[in-house]
Amino acid sequence: MLYLLAEWMEFEGLFNLVRYQTFRAGATLMTALIIGLIIGPRLIDMLRVRQGKGQPIREDGPQTHLAKVGTPTMGGLMILIALALSLMLWMDPRNPFVWACLAVTAGFGLIGFLDDYDKVSKGSHKGVSGKVRLLLEFIVAGIASYIIVSQINTWLYVPFVSDRAIPLGWGYYIFAAFVIVGAGNAVNLTDGLDGLAIMPVIIAAGTFAIICYLAGRVDYSEYLGIPYVEGAGELAIFCAAIMGAGLAFLWFNAPPAAVFMGDTGSLALGGALGAIAVASHHEIVLAIVGGLFVFEALSVIIQVFWFKRTGKRVFRMAPIHHHFEQLGWSESKVVIRFWIVAIVLALLGLATLKLR
Repeated sequence: MLYLLAEWMEFEGLFNLVRYQTFRAGATLMTALIIGLIIGPRLIDMLRVRQGKGQPIREDGPQTHLAKVGTPTMGGLMILIALALSLMLWMDPRNPFVWACLAVTAGFGLIGFLDDYDKVSKGSHKGVSGKVRLLLEFIVAGIASYIIVSQINTWLYVPFVSDRAIPLGWGYYIFAAFVIVGAGNAVNLTDGLDGLAIMPVIIAAGTFAIICYLAGRVDYSEYLGIPYVEGAGELAIFCAAIMGAGLAFLWFNAPPAAVFMGDTGSLALGGALGAIAVASHHEIVLAIVGGLFVFEALSVIIQVFWFKRTGKRVFRMAPIHHHFEQLGWSESKVVIRFWIVAIVLALLGLATLKLR
């Protein structure tokens, strides 16, 4: 709540720095990183003691994964704690977008936690029923969408095209909820190898930190031909919190991982990215920046659909990162190459800001 303190001090002296979103974004990133690195070891020890055997490993998966037996899960708690504490310290608490995105993050994190807890307690990789999970996710996403959309218009803006938008009316609320739920589950499906999901999330968050800052400025948004969203700039602080907390988690999740993110983290982070994209009116750009997550989700959909119809598989194993493992790629090779793809897609997403 330093922003309110600085405002009460009339932004005098060093407090003047707090006025600027760029400074607070950098400070939030560093704060989240430090908090994550401090609480990480104790949290991992606690999870290891409480979980015993750790996250259940699928026996029908890549055989190299059997060596990971005993690795604790729910490491997403580290991300959520660092993210929330750093945000509370540096954000403007009067911004509705930040609260809506934080609600999605916490709500999806709770759903993921329940799923992780069910898996660990039963020693099974199945977890909570998919239908129950989706229902809960749409309830959370629906509430957040109502809060967000009530602050913006209901037009869907198309990248690469200036001054063109599709009026969705009340349908925008449904569309927004689908974006949030879809993003959450896409990131969740990507989280299957050490470091695979968290780095693309960090890259996407960094990209949207830039997008949100520009969308929240009248001058920059007018120059670039992107929709101006009053208050969207504050989401750059939210994105910075994701980056800082994500980097702290990556410190412990780097191969060989000392802890897994679990659904607690992957659902929460994916949902957060979806909510940020809706609030900044860059939903389609999220599909580009997060194209890796989209590809992972599509691989599962294609695999299930084709197997039910023909009894045959399109990929050796889905999600797609397991397919490449089955082809003989090492885990580190899959992870690093997917990171490269994420960087390229992020640059392409940023290009949409000017190519209009």
